[in-house]
Amino acid sequence: MKRWQCVALALVVAALIAAPFSLKPHGIYLLSMWAVMSIAAIGLNLTLGYAGQISLAQAAFVGIGAYCTAILTTMHGWPFPATFALGAVLCFVVGWLLGYPALRVQHHYLAFVTLAFTTLVFLVLRNEEWLTKGIYGIVGIPRPTLLGWSTKEPRDFYYLCLIVLGLVSWLIWHLVRSPWGRAFMALRENPVRASSLGVDTRRYTLMAFAIGSALGGVAGSLYAPLVEFIDPTPFTLALSLNLLLMVIVGGSGYFVGPFLGAIVSVLLPEWLRVAEGLYLIIYAVAVMALMAVCPSGLLGLAERLIRPAAKKGAP
Repeated sequence: MKRWQCVALALVVAALIAAPFSLKPHGIYLLSMWAVMSIAAIGLNLTLGYAGQISLAQAAFVGIGAYCTAILTTMHGWPFPATFALGAVLCFVVGWLLGYPALRVQHHYLAFVTLAFTTLVFLVLRNEEWLTKGIYGIVGIPRPTLLGWSTKEPRDFYYLCLIVLGLVSWLIWHLVRSPWGRAFMALRENPVRASSLGVDTRRYTLMAFAIGSALGGVAGSLYAPLVEFIDPTPFTLALSLNLLLMVIVGGSGYFVGPFLGAIVSVLLPEWLRVAEGLYLIIYAVAVMALMAVCPSGLLGLAERLIRPAAKKGAP
């Protein structure tokens, strides 16, 4: 990283650490939700932005992770670290299996396959009351105590979400700059050429789905104790489209894209509530205008603006 990037990162981290001390509980809740949705969007960005595989199943994996934590902590007394790990592993395995259709179909056909999976998971969550309590939901999901540190208070749980987001970001940062990341990008740009150069397209396609899905499970495991009550309603196609919006608006294929997209999707609607009944219209128009001006998202727009200025300033 360049020096100015390190300084910018340090300032952002310092701001995120200090923010809860000047916010009310609802503001801290929104920051926690931003962190959780950023983790899910990072997983989708790995699948879509780096590997080029369209997925509308991320909401299903968030739901699997959330229900795994909710069921095991409230009904069976499991500790949070165990449910957290199990949710991630379960979503990794299911994502690996879901990746097999990606070996046969591409583009919008793959989107339909993942859409069908999201619908299937939603129907299971809603109808299998013996397991998920159906439309009645699961209440009283406890926030964990880790090594004597209770995260019951909103500020403490926010810091837990921020720590997990930091660890996930660090791991994905190194992954996308490793040979694995270069293989993912080769699949996105030209799968045929990547295969001719010796890239195992089958292996890397499955891993892109599996890792992205596991991050959805991680986000879900944090989402359940954050809201303390879950039912099947949030884990529909609407959430998958919202996560897809986060990746595209922030900048698909950019590492920072999911963070900016989550700000737009989670925080911007709250800031626009001062417009009362018009805030959703303003939000929708702003997103459509951005996509019309720059389909590559906020970071793509920034790159378009900065690059000419950098060329003019070059000797």
